[in-house]
Amino acid sequence: MHREDIIFLHAPSVYDFRKRSIFYGPVSDLVPSTPVFEMYPFGFTTMANRLDRDGYRVRIINLASMMLNDRKLDVEALIGKLRSSVFGIDLHWLPHAHGSLAIAEIVKRLHPDSKVLFGGFSSSYFHEELIRYPQVDLVLRGDSTEEPLAALMAALERNDDLSKVPNLTWKQDSQVKVNPLTQVPEDLDHLDIDYSWIIRSVIRHRDLEGAKPFKDWDRYPLTAVFTVRGCSQCCAVCGGSCGAMRRVLGRTRPAFRSPEKVAQDIADVQAYIDAPVFVVGDVRQNGDHYAERFFRRCRELGVDGNVVLELFTPAPASYFEEAKSTFDRYSIQFSPDSHEEKVRYALGRRFDNASMEKSITSALANDCQRFDMFFMIGLPEQTPASAIESAEYTRRLYAQNNNDHRLLVYTSPLAPFLDPGSFAFENPEKFGYRLFARTLEEHRARLESPNWRDVLSYETVNLDRDQIVQASYDAADRLNDVRVEVGLMTAEELKIREARSRDARQLMKEVDAAMKIKDLKEREVILSRLKQRGEDLMESTICQKRDLEWDSPSVFRSIPKAMCALVFRRRTRTG
Repeated sequence: MHREDIIFLHAPSVYDFRKRSIFYGPVSDLVPSTPVFEMYPFGFTTMANRLDRDGYRVRIINLASMMLNDRKLDVEALIGKLRSSVFGIDLHWLPHAHGSLAIAEIVKRLHPDSKVLFGGFSSSYFHEELIRYPQVDLVLRGDSTEEPLAALMAALERNDDLSKVPNLTWKQDSQVKVNPLTQVPEDLDHLDIDYSWIIRSVIRHRDLEGAKPFKDWDRYPLTAVFTVRGCSQCCAVCGGSCGAMRRVLGRTRPAFRSPEKVAQDIADVQAYIDAPVFVVGDVRQNGDHYAERFFRRCRELGVDGNVVLELFTPAPASYFEEAKSTFDRYSIQFSPDSHEEKVRYALGRRFDNASMEKSITSALANDCQRFDMFFMIGLPEQTPASAIESAEYTRRLYAQNNNDHRLLVYTSPLAPFLDPGSFAFENPEKFGYRLFARTLEEHRARLESPNWRDVLSYETVNLDRDQIVQASYDAADRLNDVRVEVGLMTAEELKIREARSRDARQLMKEVDAAMKIKDLKEREVILSRLKQRGEDLMESTICQKRDLEWDSPSVFRSIPKAMCALVFRRRTRTG
């Protein structure tokens, strides 16, 4: 078996989710992954590209996705067969606090001579607590660790002093060492994003399953390109806001990738696979000139696939006119978070409903293929009534746009945790929050709770956790009524959705009753009986997840295209 220099492992949210009786609730209804959060961060790809350029042998293994698709997979046996000098584990999103640490413990137990390295936003925030776990050897901090990782790999290879590796937290003779956070690049043009690397890796290891970004990616592929690391927005609950970036990652301003390179990234993706390309970050965030250059270069390159654009604030009609003239198909994703201006302003989103409504109408008038909008529950100054009234506001939006079915509105709880480093996490009282977890270990322990309400790390002065749960189901039920009225859902489909909502509410009551049983064996018997019902409700609890799937062919349809692009690239590089 090949020995790798580094293997990136992506863990499930809760390691033993296949055995535990856990009712996840609607915590992942609005993202491509399941509640196991099996989608690994894009940074795996950029770090792998960087190390591959230096000749290191690199592999990505999505354990979470593999565990979902093979319920009998022996994870310890799989890890035991791996051979690598370093195992890199992401703790980017805090819901992985349980699974990542459990996988790290298995790796360290089976490979005591290998180094266990952590990275990601949450790793950066909790680095001094994280490094004290016995299964963790190294933590790389920051949002751009490609160069620090290359320096670390070189230092480990030469057995050099690690004190010179930027952004590194490490242990020496049980003493914690924290190197300065000096590697904070001002732009992203240095990144070498070679999309052929993942194809070559799949061929080399004969392993598509382990390389998939999320569980059903092979059936509904979705790709991404990044415009920025960091953010100019000040959203109170976001761990990626400008305040969190400054506090945790040492970033005083966003680092952008040039619009020309972003356009080239899209063209490169489309050379290998027919799939929608999600452009992460509002292309207007660095000014209108950035967006203009992006659209112009996309036209020059002949980008013609389905491109998904993200809005942070309402856009003028001219923006959608540019998108229409540039792409054969484009879609919009926009998260105003609340229909109520008072709530949105308290969150840090400074735009009014009039401008938002005008933006929606302009997008639809300019051939936007779909316009996705997302409302959240559990926000500052939000009340139960406000959360539910988002459905009434949605009815108004449809009336304004002739019940256009390209407009798709979703609602979901802010779950399960308040982002560490966010304004609200650092100063919860100011934003009307009460926190139930502050440390990494406290968050890790909450993930073991059978009931998703008890996993929540927060409540607000207006919405306690029971009310957040109730409002989440009520708002979704009301929104489904609107979908029937406008023709997006049939009456029969509504009955199914209503039945799932009732089952979810009832299951929560039965889980609560089981948790009150003092005899542990009897409690486990009852919970195990409820387990299958919980798994049946694991996805599409309050929203229909298939609505989020993009119109794209199976990845296997792109194999001839990918092989041709791979051969062409090889000839270009060697010629």
